Amino acid sequence: MSQLGPKVIRLVLVLLAVTIFSFLLMSLLPGDPALVFNVGADKSQLDQIRADLRLDDPLPVRYVAWLGDFVRGDLGNYYNAAGDSPWEKLKADLPVTLLLMFYSTVVAVGIAIPLGVFTAYRAGTFFDRATNIFFFLALSIPAFVLAFFLKKYLTIDNKILPERGWTSPFDDFGMHVKQAILPVTCLVASQIAVYARLLRSDMIATLQEDFITMAKAKGISSRRVLFRHALRPSSLTLLTVAGLNVGALIGGAVIIERIFGIPGIGTDTVEAVVAREYVAVQSFIAVIGILFVLVNFAVDLLYTVLDPRIRHV
Repeated sequence: MSQLGPKVIRLVLVLLAVTIFSFLLMSLLPGDPALVFNVGADKSQLDQIRADLRLDDPLPVRYVAWLGDFVRGDLGNYYNAAGDSPWEKLKADLPVTLLLMFYSTVVAVGIAIPLGVFTAYRAGTFFDRATNIFFFLALSIPAFVLAFFLKKYLTIDNKILPERGWTSPFDDFGMHVKQAILPVTCLVASQIAVYARLLRSDMIATLQEDFITMAKAKGISSRRVLFRHALRPSSLTLLTVAGLNVGALIGGAVIIERIFGIPGIGTDTVEAVVAREYVAVQSFIAVIGILFVLVNFAVDLLYTVLDPRIRHV
């Protein structure tokens, strides 16, 4: 517990830094921000925008006011786009992106762990070399290229899977699974390759350790040695990269959500940029940054679960 206090303090400081950088994005815009947000507005509308954004106040005062609104769930208004407020959009669409990221992480790790363990156990064999070729191929294909390829052959040409859309799992679980297959596949292809290769390298080194040799000498089965004794100390690098790849998943989700018509925060961010709704963009970026920081904080706490000898000062 004594280790948790400094971690929480660092977490709060990083979260504040994320909000500061997100807020400063708007001040980097050239010219009058009110005109940038709404070029066709008349004087009264521009005055209202300036009042809403507190553009006459000093920058620190505006940041504190924006942060207070942000913490309360007030993400500002839409000035060009019709429809719900940014908060209502975020509340409706963020769970979709989180669910997509959860599926992608579970599938990527669930496939990469047995692949990484078995290729390490069979290092140097034909299976190991063939699997490495597949990994390099998966790493070389961008997610959006794979998305267009799969979409053409599995939805447009053969109608095997739905082309676009997202259904809640509580409304129609079968359709939900069908609609999730392609976007999840596109997001996890390269992730599986990265995770499996990292785990393979660490597993090969771990299998040379004395405690593994002792376990084998005791007659413990190979499966138990691999998954019970060698996997745990070999998974720290995998856990670190999985946490860091949350940012890559969010970045990939921005494109994948647009391609497959998924109403997530990536789609909301792109639409806000196109509509020059930079106040909403600022808030969406802050939310994405906070998610990234929180996930990596959770990963940092999991280190001591996997290896209690690890201590951070």
